[in-house]
Amino acid sequence: MASPSPKSPEQSEKNKQYDRQLRLWGDHGQAALESGHICLINATALGTEVLKSIVLPGVGSITIVDDNIVSDEDVGCNFFLECSSKGLNRGSEALRLILELNPAVQGHAVQEPPDQILEQNPDFFKSFSVVIATVLSEKTIQELAQHLWDINVPFILCRSVGFLGSFRIQIKEHTIIETHPDNEQPDLRLDVPFQALSDYLNSFNIDDMDLKDHGHIPWIVILYKAVQKWQINNPNSWPMSRKEKNEIKNLIQEFIRKDENGIPINEENFEEAIRAVNTSLVPTFLPVKIQEFLYSSAATNLTKESPSFWIMCSALRSFVEAEGKGKLPVRGVLPDMTASTEHYVTLQNIYRTQAAMDAEIVYRKVQEIVSQLHCDTISENEVKLFCRHAHDLYLLKGSNIVTEYQLGTPVASYIARHLEEPDVMMVHYIMLRAAEMFRSEHCRAPGDWEPEADITKLKSCVSKLLSDISCSPFPKDDHIHEMCRYGGAEIHTVSAFLGGCVAHEAIKLVTKQYKPVNNTFIYDGASTNTATFTF
Repeated sequence: MASPSPKSPEQSEKNKQYDRQLRLWGDHGQAALESGHICLINATALGTEVLKSIVLPGVGSITIVDDNIVSDEDVGCNFFLECSSKGLNRGSEALRLILELNPAVQGHAVQEPPDQILEQNPDFFKSFSVVIATVLSEKTIQELAQHLWDINVPFILCRSVGFLGSFRIQIKEHTIIETHPDNEQPDLRLDVPFQALSDYLNSFNIDDMDLKDHGHIPWIVILYKAVQKWQINNPNSWPMSRKEKNEIKNLIQEFIRKDENGIPINEENFEEAIRAVNTSLVPTFLPVKIQEFLYSSAATNLTKESPSFWIMCSALRSFVEAEGKGKLPVRGVLPDMTASTEHYVTLQNIYRTQAAMDAEIVYRKVQEIVSQLHCDTISENEVKLFCRHAHDLYLLKGSNIVTEYQLGTPVASYIARHLEEPDVMMVHYIMLRAAEMFRSEHCRAPGDWEPEADITKLKSCVSKLLSDISCSPFPKDDHIHEMCRYGGAEIHTVSAFLGGCVAHEAIKLVTKQYKPVNNTFIYDGASTNTATFTF
């Protein structure tokens, strides 16, 4: 193999800076992040913590929308403001200090309230990859959420009050090719080996090999040979049950060589084969969830505006029905195993070659569709990536935040149902919503001026929320007293934790890798409990 060309000092420095994250989402994921543009509305402690964790990994650019002036409270809880910042625009000051974290990131500050932007320049938000907002009135939340839903821009609404925090992700449709599952099922095709693999597997005769080579056979070959032997007494069958798989393990034990005293020789490759029986003898099939993608209306009724994901699904369906004979393209990835370098490289090249051939067929089909629709081209690398991960495609269909503020919707019954459970985290969602309602009515946070006097007012907000969803009042006022005691203050440790979580979700949305939280995340810093809800 030829040595790769040396990288320039600038590239090497960049790779060194982003080394850890490149291992998570690769060069193409980093390129997607660097082309992203994040908008933050209100540079609160939570807002700046979110941006910190987005700027450090190298997002392309950020824009802060904030018309507030820095106060003593801001300086007290926000690490990205200084005492000298008091009296100046909060967004501009926070931006200046955040950008010091990574000079490669571009930044802009807009000193206008979001409701004014919505009214006078609604197209402003179209250019963003994700919009993140904190501390908004109920009216602005609903107007902004509806507008971003209409223009199909992802929206993350964040809240942080005292020990409580939450975020809500609003997105119409989010497709993911690289989900990075924790336990990826190997795609070995031992039940339906393609020609090159079949020829390679059948070239081995385990019984006639000398002892030296016996310990270097890839465990894939050992599994295949054991199944072949098992099928002599079980023709046209595949080991599926626990009993049948134990029979395969026994056959592998018989393959292991013994010394002159009849004691089995320790051969690691055979031990690996035994361990792999339960996970690697899975029949090759088309997963039901992938079949739903391939035959969905989005993949069968393509238009010029169809996203590349659905165009590739359409091409993949054509492959499965024809060349694939009901199977997805070969993944082309081989798990680690004990084997000689020669055997492993040969086997690896067999899988990779077949995967490249399958991806090439799908790519040609994609080109035909693109030509017919006269839409934007789809690169060969994108198609190869799609085929490589075709077994684990994922689709997230979200809901509009506005539905949470409407009466008589399924959301209300969902909240009511969860409030009936003991010690449920949903009560914190109600308290954060009630504090939001209080702020909209009184233009300040509950407990900000008179904690004791605000208890009755906040209780009224809670009662109204519970009444709207047909729930009985809280039996105790402990949560209400606690919310008033917070006085709307942000605790930096809570904001820092929640900010990191929100930044992770924003990066998932921008890179289109890993599965984001579906809908709502609640955090209770006092108990360190978390919960997710899908409204």
